Formats: sequence, C-alpha cells, structure tokens
Amino acid sequence: MSGPLHGLRVLDLSRIMAGPWAGQILADLGAEVIKIERPDVGDDTRSWGPPFVSHSRSGTRSSGYFLSVNRGKRSVAVDLATPEGQETVRAIADRCDILIENFKVDTLQRFGLDYDTLSTTNPRLIYCSITGFGQTGPRRSQPAYDFMIQAMGGLMSITGRADGEAGGGPQKVGLPIVDIMTGMYASVAILAALEARHRTGKGDCIDLAMLDVHAAFLANQAMNYIVTGSAPRRTGNRHPNIQPQNVYACSEGHLALAVGNDMQFRALCQVLGEADLADDPRFSSNAGRVENLPALEKILERKFAEASASEWDERLQSAGVPAGRINSIAESLNDPQIIHRAMVQDLPRPDGDTSPAVVSPMKFRNSPLVFDRAPPDLGADTAAVLSELGLGGDQ
Repeated sequence: MSGPLHGLRVLDLSRIMAGPWAGQILADLGAEVIKIERPDVGDDTRSWGPPFVSHSRSGTRSSGYFLSVNRGKRSVAVDLATPEGQETVRAIADRCDILIENFKVDTLQRFGLDYDTLSTTNPRLIYCSITGFGQTGPRRSQPAYDFMIQAMGGLMSITGRADGEAGGGPQKVGLPIVDIMTGMYASVAILAALEARHRTGKGDCIDLAMLDVHAAFLANQAMNYIVTGSAPRRTGNRHPNIQPQNVYACSEGHLALAVGNDMQFRALCQVLGEADLADDPRFSSNAGRVENLPALEKILERKFAEASASEWDERLQSAGVPAGRINSIAESLNDPQIIHRAMVQDLPRPDGDTSPAVVSPMKFRNSPLVFDRAPPDLGADTAAVLSELGLGGDQ
C-alpha cells in the first residue's frame, strides 16, 4: 500500500454511489477501506446490470456499476439486523479513523451505530453521514436518488434543448452527477475533519445532504438567478454567459466550441476566414456576442458546415482556440492522451483474474498512488479483516 492516506482505516457502511464514491477516493489515496455488506445480497449495485464482468477462475461476476465505485476496498459480510452483527460493526468502528454511511435518518441510531454512540468509545472517529436531505428539516426522513435530486434541485430545468425547439424539454445529466459530487464533497469534508483532528485530537460528525450539494454546485446559474431574480432556462449546449460556446454540425461529425475571451474570438474569426467579424461592434465584446447571439450563430453554423469536425478541431487547436470534436465514450477512453496517462487499467484479483477500471486522476510525485486491488467479491475479506483486527473467530 502507498499513497498519502496510508495508515488510515475507513469503515464504509454506504451503498449505491455517493458514499461508495467517497470511500473509493479514500482507498485510491492509500487508506484501508472496509466495506460492510449484507450477506448473500451485498451492495444493491452488485445486481445493477447488465453489463456484468464474469470472473472465470472464481465463478463469480460483477456489474460494471459496482466495479466503478468500489475499487481498492475489502468486503466484510455482516448482518446489521442482528445484535451480533451490530456488535461486530461497533468493534470494527472502534478500530477505524473514518466511518461513511448513507442509511436513512435515525436508522443507525437504532442499531447503536450512530455518531453519539460510537464516539464515546472512539472520540477520534470522523463520522460522515450522507442522506438525500440532511439530518434536519422537513424532508429529513425522505429517501432520495440522484435522478429525483436532479429534478428537485433545478438541474433538469437548465439541461436540454429549449422549450419550443425540436426535442425540447427537461433532461437529466448522462451521469449520476449529484451522487458523484456528493461523494467528492464528502471526501473533502472528511479530509478537512482529519486535519482538524491533528490539531484537536477529536473527531467530528459530518452531515452531508445531496440536495444541499446540488444547490452548492449550481454555481454561476444560481448566481444568475440571485442577481437578476429571473430563473435560468434551458438553452441546449449554449453557455448562458459566454459566447460563442455551443455545438456545431460539421460536414462530418459535431464540434464543441468554447471561446472564453475576445482574443480567442479574434483567433476564431481568422481560422474561419471571417476576420472582419472580430471588429464588428455586434461581436467585438463578449457582452455584444451574448446579446446578438442569433445573428452570430447563423454565421458560425454556415462556416462550420464547410469542413469536418476533425479538420476544424486541428485548425482551431493550432490557433489556440478551445474546441474539440464530440467523441463517444469509446473514442474518449482510447484517446492517446488518456492512454498515455494510464487512466484505464486492469487491476489484479485474488483469484488470479483481473478486473478493468478507470482509475483516479490524482497523481502525486512523492506519494504515488498504487492500484493493486480490484473491487472485492461479496464477503471475500470477512475472515481476514476480523482476524487482523483481533476480533477472533466468533464474530
């Protein structure tokens, strides 16, 4: 094991995506992450397929979904519905630095696995609780999934083609973005609590709500509303504040253009053979381009249709204009840059097989990350973990 968090032990009581994403980040960074799962069933995502990866040597299989969020962990199968299971998990928690959970509010309190109970015997414990709506408020007891939070939080109101356009209407993001961002915020909060523990010697309890996270990452769109009092609307691929930024159909393929300032716009005009546009008072400033976007878009749509997305991509990149052809996931993961950065790897399994993974993007010079543990089979580490923690065979 290596990485900057080597020596820390994490108890991962979470399922699905948000909590496991946070636990996977900590595992990537070198922490030992012990994932507690239900015997015989495990994390719900183990069955969320197809697709599945079959492990021929052990005769098991794993869903692609489960593989995406449980790299580097160890699986311990414990039945939390039994007093014996609860006692076992309390004993493990006493030996951990961090605990992550995403049970419904008050569930773990009934099991004696809440922060107030566990911190009496392990005051250094950093306890991160992830729920849909938080530990307080009128919605505290309601369940939540990423899709419904994207809807409730406003993201779907600004994603998709504008009303009135062909295919217009609300759309979700193509990834469980609220889950992923909640996992990211959770890992940041945990590391902040860890630093505070270095100073105070005490752990902390983190209350993280998916809806709060959604509100936080609305970023400029939230401020657009707060500043103007007018709710942002769907604009397709167009940026609400910076232009030109959109997707353009080319003679072959599509190109995403992301001009960010007036100098880049001037360079774009040169590449397009429309140098005079840069001095046109309608388009010479970003504010003017936003106000006169329909006229500008007509010109850009006509010009980009004259060549392929690959040709425009090469010309614009040479001129320093941010742009890129729209790739499929297959094309993206086979991009020479992604291959050079070793973002896709085959991780070893204890049975001698390997398991594919898209690994962490964090690269450290002095504490390099090592990806040497594939997502575990259900309960594969139960006996070993309990033995290592000195809990004996009874548990």
